Amino acid sequence: MRAYDSNTVKNSDHSPEASMETIALHTRIAPGREADYEREHAALDEQLESAMRRAGVHNWTIWRDGLDLFHLVTVDDYRAMRKRLAQDPVNIRWQEHINQLLEAVDDYSGDDSGLRRVWTLGQRSSD
Repeated sequence: MRAYDSNTVKNSDHSPEASMETIALHTRIAPGREADYEREHAALDEQLESAMRRAGVHNWTIWRDGLDLFHLVTVDDYRAMRKRLAQDPVNIRWQEHINQLLEAVDDYSGDDSGLRRVWTLGQRSSD
């Protein structure tokens, strides 16, 4: 995952979603591995999904444009999620496997904070 300044967006209301973070990420598929990447995500392991939910992930959506992948993650605490998943055996196996299909390896040990938010409709950025 490519690290940038924080793009954490916290909702301003008092709903349960108010304390969640929305994180945008960018990764790249290794050339020639596009079909492999999509096939792996078409049947994601239920154990991995459970590990992600236990780590506070509410939603993780990935879009692809050529080799570029854009992720949008809704999570309770992104950095805490990364720390927890860095030690989860299911995620460790997944990262070892899926990183073979990506240009850059991410073992969740870094202090990644996602892409820097530039603009949001209806909100003024303090970045």
